[in-house]
Amino acid sequence: MPEKDWPRIAVVGAGAVGCYFGGMLARAGAPVTLIGRARHIEAINRDGLFIESIHFEERVSISASTDIGVARDAQLVLFAVKTVDTENTAKLLAPHLSPDTIVVSLQNGVDNAERIDFAAGIQVIPAVVYIAVAMTGLGQVKHSGRGDLIIGNPSPNYGGTDSELAAVAAAFTRAGVPCRVSENITVELWEKLIMNCAYNAISALSHTKYGHIARDADAIEVMKRVVIEAVAVGKAA
Repeated sequence: MPEKDWPRIAVVGAGAVGCYFGGMLARAGAPVTLIGRARHIEAINRDGLFIESIHFEERVSISASTDIGVARDAQLVLFAVKTVDTENTAKLLAPHLSPDTIVVSLQNGVDNAERIDFAAGIQVIPAVVYIAVAMTGLGQVKHSGRGDLIIGNPSPNYGGTDSELAAVAAAFTRAGVPCRVSENITVELWEKLIMNCAYNAISALSHTKYGHIARDADAIEVMKRVVIEAVAVGKAA
């Protein structure tokens, strides 16, 4: 698809998530610029972005920069930094955005949209990201499972209009990334957080894979207790 049929896209945070979704969009023909740390950016500018997917292996030609200012020309910004960097990055990004720029948060957690807005006055579209992906080397990303998105507005008149949500979903879908618009993104965000609490924490603490955990009665009981506690926190919030 010709570039003129795509929005200009900047990915702020060229880690595993940013590189995968930015790379998929670039692979489909979208004009994408990755913004990240120097070592990865230098490798990508020199050799391209190598995507090792469960569906293909390909070196993708894509623009890359260490300068967040290149986001000034973007119509769509994918915000993909680690949560601990949310506020500082939002403050750096804000001066380079036009009033019409659409910003989508591709981050774990339930409060990134609020934190970005509070820190820098940027209203973003939150996304729930379901993917298993990791950086395996400089400019190299390995995709090992799923790779779909859910987007939506956390409250009426916030983040994006219905047409903007539809346009974002359509762009990802054209790039081979399943993306649906939810009428209740807050519930979707909490569902993923609760699953992360139940699976990831126990897996990390026990150094055990999901399959083994799911077959262990004692581990399942711990997971149930974690879920009950996380749901209680969600209700309180």
